[in-house]
Amino acid sequence: MLNEKLKKYQIILASASPRRHAFLKSMNIDFEVRLHPFDEIYPKELKGTEITDFLAKLKAEAFKKDLKENDILITSDTIVWLDGKAIEKPKDKNDAFRMIKSLSSKTHEVMTSICFTQQTNQKLVNTTTKVTFKPLTDEEIWFYVNTYKPLDKAGAYGIQEWIGAIGITRIEGSYNNVVGLPTHLFYETLINIINT
Repeated sequence: MLNEKLKKYQIILASASPRRHAFLKSMNIDFEVRLHPFDEIYPKELKGTEITDFLAKLKAEAFKKDLKENDILITSDTIVWLDGKAIEKPKDKNDAFRMIKSLSSKTHEVMTSICFTQQTNQKLVNTTTKVTFKPLTDEEIWFYVNTYKPLDKAGAYGIQEWIGAIGITRIEGSYNNVVGLPTHLFYETLINIINT
């Protein structure tokens, strides 16, 4: 259904994330991937979704001048938010261990912003999911870090992997958001854009 409506548009996904690629494919959306190198630097006074909003919009800037009339560029950013601080991607295994240890026995928030950019229009949306971990043992954390090597993931974990299966006791909000893209929000916003 959506694919028919999108025939006159070129969807451009500016993300290297295999999880985001898989989500668009699962929604039967044809897209091309375009990448620009990007430093995820933001003003330190920003909090929560202000950070993901800022970065999702900033990622779009590099592509704007090349957009054609029927292009819709998708840029996105996700952070893990705990105790008033953003937890980003780990630098190494020890950093990953420390991050997951900090999430143990606590509820954190996963925040994603999606920016839809066209030649003359831009739409920005975001959502937040609350995730609660059980108390995790050091042995469990090290097993996960060494086996799954989650260095490319915000918060150092993938909910769809072993740690999510054994460790997560409660989720409030979109599960897919924690995997990498709030697909319900993506779909709804894209429909609204092409119907206006």
